[in-house]
Amino acid sequence: MNQGSRRGLRANKAVYFTTLLVIAIALIGASQSGLLSPIESVISIPLNAVSQVFNTLAMRLSGGAVDLAEIQSLQERNAELESALARLQAEVVELREVSSDYQRLADLVDYSSAARTQQFVSADVIASEETPLRTVTINRGTRDGLQVGMPVVTAQGLVGRIIEAQSNAARVLLVTDPSSAISARLQTTRAEGTVAGLVSGNLEMSFIPLGETIPNGDLVITSGLGGNLPPDLVIGQVTSSRQGLDLYQVAQVRSLIDFDELEIVLVMTNFQPVDLSEFAR
Repeated sequence: MNQGSRRGLRANKAVYFTTLLVIAIALIGASQSGLLSPIESVISIPLNAVSQVFNTLAMRLSGGAVDLAEIQSLQERNAELESALARLQAEVVELREVSSDYQRLADLVDYSSAARTQQFVSADVIASEETPLRTVTINRGTRDGLQVGMPVVTAQGLVGRIIEAQSNAARVLLVTDPSSAISARLQTTRAEGTVAGLVSGNLEMSFIPLGETIPNGDLVITSGLGGNLPPDLVIGQVTSSRQGLDLYQVAQVRSLIDFDELEIVLVMTNFQPVDLSEFAR
C-alpha cells in the first residue's frame, strides 16, 4: 500500500469517528430533551422482558443453591441424630439389662436373707436342654462346693436338683421333667402327694387321698419326706383338680417360675440328701 492510500484510509477513519461522535452527542441531547421518549418506551418493552427473564433465572439459581445447601445441612443433621439415637438405644438396652439383673439379684438376696438357716451359691444358667431330659446347665461346680442332689431354687420357688456336677459346671434336672418326682403337700390343707412333670411342661400332683380338700390357688410345697429335698420349698400353685383313675385325687399345678426366662439361680449348698436305702436292709 502506497503512502497516498494510507492517508486516504486515515482520513476515512477520522470522518467515520467524527460522524459517530456527532450522532452519539445528538442522541444524548435528544434523550435528555425528551425527543426520544416514544422510541425509548418501545425499545424498553422487550429489553425489560429479557431483563426480567434473566433476573428470574438468576433468582431461581440462587434459590436452588440455597435449597441445596439447606438439604445438605439437613442430611448432615439427620445423620448426626441417627447416630445419637443409635447410641442412646444401645445405652437404654444396657440400662434395662442392668436393671433387670439388679432386680433378679435383689430378689435372690431377699430370698436368701429370709432363709437364714440355709446357705446358697448363686449361679448363671449357661445352657438348657429338652431331650432326653429337661435340664439346665449352670456355671458353678464342685470347686464351688456343689454336689449331686443339692436343690436349686429362685425367689419364686424350686427349680430342680443337681444330677451331675463337674469342677466348673453342674447339670440341673428341672421339676417339670417327667422323670422328676417330688414328695409334696398342700400348704393350707397339708394334704400330701407326689409332684411330677408332664410332657407339656406343666406339673401334676397325684396320689392325693380322697376326701382331702384341694383349694384352687393353694401353694404346693415340698414335704421333706424321703429326704431328697428340704421341706417348705414352693413348687407351684394349684390350678384345678380331679379324681384319678384309682382311689386318689390329682391336681394340676402351675410353677411360679418362667423356665424360658431362667437366668440366675441359687444352689442350696448346706443341704445333703438322705439315703434312706441304708435303713431298708
